[in-house]
Amino acid sequence: MRKIAQKILSVSGYPDAELSILILDNVGIQEINRKYLQRDRPTNVISFAMQEGEGAGLSPLVLGDVVISAERAAADAAEAGILFEHELWFLLVHGVLHLLGYDHERGSEQDAELMEAREAEIFALLVAEFPL
Repeated sequence: MRKIAQKILSVSGYPDAELSILILDNVGIQEINRKYLQRDRPTNVISFAMQEGEGAGLSPLVLGDVVISAERAAADAAEAGILFEHELWFLLVHGVLHLLGYDHERGSEQDAELMEAREAEIFALLVAEFPL
């Protein structure tokens, strides 16, 4: 995951940036989702951006945290018929893009399409560079 994260940051123009990655089960991510986002359910990925809000800009190279449910990723991968590792990579791409300011939830339909296109582009690079 470290190499994957480094590649994502590099191709996104942030080769020296830092982030943390936390891999949990559904119970763990549901607890975080409930505590910080007031959503009492498990989800696949949550991002906490350090470059938003009061502390923005204090440490410009620290992007934030990406929390992924491995349990949910495994279930989603099985349902889609893809590799578990690829689902983890995709969720990491998604989470990092949120840290970089992409937003498919609060933004416009055009913002969502832009994020989707960037996800697909980065994911294709990862699959090409890191064959399993």
